Amino acid sequence: MKTVLVTYYSRSGNTKKMAEMITKGLVVRGIKADLIPVEEVPIDSLPGYDGYIVGSPNYFGTMAWPIKKFVDESVKYYKKLEGKAAAAFTSEGVIGGGGDAVLLDILKCFLIHGCVVQGLTGIGHFGPVAIGAPDERIGKEVDILVERFGALLEKL
Repeated sequence: MKTVLVTYYSRSGNTKKMAEMITKGLVVRGIKADLIPVEEVPIDSLPGYDGYIVGSPNYFGTMAWPIKKFVDESVKYYKKLEGKAAAAFTSEGVIGGGGDAVLLDILKCFLIHGCVVQGLTGIGHFGPVAIGAPDERIGKEVDILVERFGALLEKL
């Protein structure tokens, strides 16, 4: 069984809600998912996962510091995460607040690790971006992300 780390930082609770939606979707599809706040992720657990889905609120057009700290610590496993799947999600306060930049920042880190990223069509190309609390639109985008991420896991 494939195992995925779903990790996030959330101050308002919106990003946490998205992480819970993603985790539920993975489990429904028969994928083992560990939902762990980023501050509690043991960095030495990273090589044991088949994939990573990381969420951060949009802080000044980039990821929140706890996510950046996680990424910086993951350098310990540079070249050891190659070929694993990765995806990202974010929440922000306003439309056009820079959510795509947040997603690309997270995805760049995993691409540098050698991870594989599935682009999305018909929705936010880089991952779900909630404006405030996740709504029905985000629910649909999460479903598409989880479906495509699960298919990518099977291919790898």
